[in-house]
Amino acid sequence: MATDPFDRLSRRGLLALATATGTLASLPAFTASAAPRRPAAAPETKGDPRHQLWWQAPADDRSMIQQGLPVGNGRLGALASNDPGRELLLITDATLWTGGLNDTLDADGQFPYDREHFGSLTLLARLTVDLPDHDLSAVSRYRRALDLSQGVVTTSYVRSGVTYERRVFASRPDDVIVLHLTQSGGGRHTGTVTLEGTHGETTGTTSFGAAFPGGLRYGAAVTAYGSGGRVSVNGSRISFSDCTDLTVVVSGGTNYAPDAATHYRDPALDPERLARTKVRAAAAHSADTLLRTHVADYRALFGQLDVRLGTSSAAQRSLDTWERLRARARDGEPDPELEAAYLQFGRYLMISGSRDGLPMGLQGPWLDGNDPDWMGDYHTDINIQMNYWMAARAGLPQCFDALTDYCLAQLPSWTDLTRTLFNDPRNRYRNSTGKIAGWTVAISTNPHGGGGWWWHPAGNAWLCNTLWEHYEYTRSRDHLERIYPLLKGACAFWEARLLPYKLPDSGREVLIADSDWSPEQGPLDAKGITYAQELVWALFANFRTAAADLNKDAGYADTIAGLRQRLYLPRVSPKTGWLEEWMSPDNLGETTHRHLSPLVGLFPGDRIRPDGSTPGDIVDGATALLTARGMNSFGWANAWRSLCWARLKNAEKAYQLVVTNLRPSTNGSNGTAFNLFDIYEVEQGRGIFQIDANLGTPTAMIEMLLYSRPGHLELLPALPDAWAASGAITGVGARGGFVVDLAWRDGKPTTARIRSVGGRTTTVAYAGTSRTVTLRPGEAVTLKDLVR
Repeated sequence: MATDPFDRLSRRGLLALATATGTLASLPAFTASAAPRRPAAAPETKGDPRHQLWWQAPADDRSMIQQGLPVGNGRLGALASNDPGRELLLITDATLWTGGLNDTLDADGQFPYDREHFGSLTLLARLTVDLPDHDLSAVSRYRRALDLSQGVVTTSYVRSGVTYERRVFASRPDDVIVLHLTQSGGGRHTGTVTLEGTHGETTGTTSFGAAFPGGLRYGAAVTAYGSGGRVSVNGSRISFSDCTDLTVVVSGGTNYAPDAATHYRDPALDPERLARTKVRAAAAHSADTLLRTHVADYRALFGQLDVRLGTSSAAQRSLDTWERLRARARDGEPDPELEAAYLQFGRYLMISGSRDGLPMGLQGPWLDGNDPDWMGDYHTDINIQMNYWMAARAGLPQCFDALTDYCLAQLPSWTDLTRTLFNDPRNRYRNSTGKIAGWTVAISTNPHGGGGWWWHPAGNAWLCNTLWEHYEYTRSRDHLERIYPLLKGACAFWEARLLPYKLPDSGREVLIADSDWSPEQGPLDAKGITYAQELVWALFANFRTAAADLNKDAGYADTIAGLRQRLYLPRVSPKTGWLEEWMSPDNLGETTHRHLSPLVGLFPGDRIRPDGSTPGDIVDGATALLTARGMNSFGWANAWRSLCWARLKNAEKAYQLVVTNLRPSTNGSNGTAFNLFDIYEVEQGRGIFQIDANLGTPTAMIEMLLYSRPGHLELLPALPDAWAASGAITGVGARGGFVVDLAWRDGKPTTARIRSVGGRTTTVAYAGTSRTVTLRPGEAVTLKDLVR
């Protein structure tokens, strides 16, 4: 009997391939670990003033998502209120998800999308430290700050002539959150520490544990120690009195495990017990030791990139961060040091939210309640991809691994769900061919292998292209080996899905995507949408290169290359002059829609280039469509627009959109909140936090300074006037396997240092001139005479 070519990638085959190549996910969970290495010498703990964000008021407990300052160690996240009399920490574990696999479809063939079945990210705990005699009204000279260069939140104030200080930080090496209270001038601390769950748990002696109906167990624990006074446990509270200093240590987590075979649970793990072990181990060390260990670990990442966009005025520097944002919006004057700090704030969030754990979804590991909008999930039609555009560009390639690990951990479940459910006759996106292979995803995904909302056929291609692009930055063969099964499975899905279609004007037969939705607008079941065609075109090219680089599957790579040659690529509408979003000259959606789905070939792809290699009418059509979409949308949509304008080398429009995202959010409007979180206006008077703009906007800023694709680097492609006088950026990742340090003056590059991290040859271009650079891995060259 003949073998069905579309059955070549069974689930068993995928898992066998993954096992054979060592590509199964190794995503760390909440586990016991060896004692961390302590720094031999104390790291510098005096932060650079350029990296200091500061405020003159604490957060309101009722508005923590817009005012609380974030800390995180990549797994645990917390929002700190910094109130002198009642410090509040809202603590989140990235794996504390309700719901489950969600493998029963609704009547329309789509996944249920609710908190019960699909699930939601939720808070782990509330930690409060009450100091009854330190009410805000009783103190003076209050100040709180976020030191981006150290990863530490600090608070200081004066009461009765005594200066009180406290630090909050989330340590990855010790896997705890630390709150350290000190004073100078003979003061004392007296009060209580309380740890509470958020799901009705009963707290025992400084810890609690419970389980969700789906079997996920979780727990948290706290301890405290001080000097010069007394610390004791009273029921579920810790009391302290007359302490000259106090250290509070908290930890917690779940028994989540990145293994589909165990339903993403580790049944042997007791999270409450492990949390108690972790806080006891950390409490065996002084607060200074814990701080030094944290800072050394954090700075190893943060120090990989530095940026200077110019000099701000003394008047601007004198303002606190919120007033500075308001002045920037009110006066219209560039504030280059604030803008550079905003870029570094995005890097701070990446380091704090994406290390050794699940990747960041809509809100990262920062919540103020158990009902985040859209469940705080992973949207595969832009959110999760935008979250990780920044990592390698911004000198943080290690932070990308969380996304890779997540996709590998989910692959067995995604494959099973695709094979068993995608071709359900009720699914309007099913394959008309009747064939099914490989894997795809829903618009929303959770950590339990499940999907939510609607099927998203092209989501597999976009995830794979994002994973592939990371390989272009790092040239890591290990990374490529790991993601290869994902790429191959996605190609198999599209081999089964593509439909032949004869073009009416020429009679030429092409291949088009089956029924799909151009996110998130227009017809629900259009064929050949530009979004899918562009993503699959890139996927097929990436797979072919991956197979060649790994010396695998030459025959199948040729098959995929043949399919790619037959793919339909979008045209320009004779009616609108825009690049078509659907295979229609008509605009079938909203002109100013937030998504730029038909422009994925401009960014994050680069099939559409304004360098003469792309037909001019296509570039003009893409530009016309981008223009029609407008310059004022939600934060993440503005970030995407800025990136597209940077690709088109329109510096001022790209910069204008960055500035738009920096406008202060008031009454829930789109913009930047008090704590620099980006706010998405859901409805008038109500806004929510979405992290993708905080990560996408810095990406746009970097893209304005350096464009790269394998074999080609372009310096200052979209440098705006506001940054042109002088500046420098070091540690920028470049596709092709390079890291670039770049300085400029009067709008022109002065020096560029190119270092290979795996790349061999590239051209370095500026203003129509170019230089070819050839390096061995680890070598570097500095170019100085760049302007001729």
